[in-house]
Amino acid sequence: MHRAPVRSSWRSEKVSQGFVADYKPFSFVDGEGVRCSLYVSGCLFACDGCFNEDAWSFRCGERYTPELEERILADLAHPAVQGLSLLGGEPFLNTGTCLAVVRRLRAALPDKDVWCWTGYTLEELLDESDDKRALLAQVDVLVDGPFDLSRRDLTLAFRGSANQRVLDVPASLAARAAVAWSGLYRN
Repeated sequence: MHRAPVRSSWRSEKVSQGFVADYKPFSFVDGEGVRCSLYVSGCLFACDGCFNEDAWSFRCGERYTPELEERILADLAHPAVQGLSLLGGEPFLNTGTCLAVVRRLRAALPDKDVWCWTGYTLEELLDESDDKRALLAQVDVLVDGPFDLSRRDLTLAFRGSANQRVLDVPASLAARAAVAWSGLYRN
């Protein structure tokens, strides 16, 4: 019998090794507009059919460095870039890395947005540890829920399976309930 993982026991400070699987500047596929995409290393969800299974290891890729952070911020400053996308691996199991770059982004480039993909649901994150809630509070658009191979739908925008949702995080936090993202985050 397959048992669901006890997600509430997963802690970034215990599993994260501070590695990133990849960084892709000027991407057109990880959210709306031109984006800089940071793929953090490590995921415990282990979804069947995951598109980035290599990033499950918390030591995949290279260690996150101040030099990489400076490069990301310089790339984000380009006027054509709409924002930062956090993917994985699992960003909410790498909150130290994700919060470092997002907090710098918010201070230096407050007009840029942040998208994040996670295997957690919004409801789980609202009841999670302080670091996960702190990262959630910095996100504008959240694609939540684990990838479900049995519900895979390649026609969906920004997600791979029908159980996943694209959520407006500020509106969801204000409502304390999931609010669907309505598209075109910035006017």
